[in-house]
Amino acid sequence: MILVDSHCHIDFEEFDVDRDGVLERQVENNVAYCLVVSIEAARFESLLQLVQSKDYLFASAGIHPNSASIGSKTERQWVCESGRKPEVVAIGETGLDYFRSEGDLDWQRDRFRMHVRVARELDKPLIIHNRNAAEDTLRLLQEEKAREVGGVMHCFTEDITVARAALELGFYISLSGIVTFKNASIIQAVAKYVPEDRLLIETDSPYLAPIPCRGKRNEPGFVYHTAVFISALRGIEASHLADFTTRNFFSLFRGAKRNLHRESVMGAITA
Repeated sequence: MILVDSHCHIDFEEFDVDRDGVLERQVENNVAYCLVVSIEAARFESLLQLVQSKDYLFASAGIHPNSASIGSKTERQWVCESGRKPEVVAIGETGLDYFRSEGDLDWQRDRFRMHVRVARELDKPLIIHNRNAAEDTLRLLQEEKAREVGGVMHCFTEDITVARAALELGFYISLSGIVTFKNASIIQAVAKYVPEDRLLIETDSPYLAPIPCRGKRNEPGFVYHTAVFISALRGIEASHLADFTTRNFFSLFRGAKRNLHRESVMGAITA
């Protein structure tokens, strides 16, 4: 069984004390690959150095909707330049967040549009953050022709109606450890609804650790628990869910390459 953590932040300072140990432990839970997701320009060089040090890590380039601005013209130039790096397989995370931000949010919508346009220019998929902004998120994706490059609705917490609209735009749905929470019936319904060829799983670590690890610092290896939970919801073997979510990851993130030697070694270790 080979799993992918399709969205994590192991470059964050929460992992400074034991990052190598975290990456080694993920093997015990069959996690072979991680996508380390960018949220701001200031963190990107250290993120890139981390990804360059491990051939099973991939990077994105983007500025989170709540991150501080570096100037609109400069932001576009930075996303373009960073997005061209060979280790970068996606643009984002980007999107809209009406929970943490208030007032006139045209700047946030403009930043989101810029990311979509750069993704189309570079022909790289998008990683979408949406919080309390589903209607505008879907509308901007439609208006900016995001279907041309596709992408993923990361850490999905909406209902089936929003999931259906995202799927119709050609996007994937990624579920985090939230789906394992007792009060997550709406997300659990989505977990059963999404077609096999459009589902991804993630940790969003260091946040949102799944049951039975809730309350702990999340880490990539914990995506195993999310995989087991979703497979039980869908009435399938965890190995089958691992197969198609891993296949989906490499289908969406076209610049990411599988390391078959790593997978074979992991198979021997976890057998």
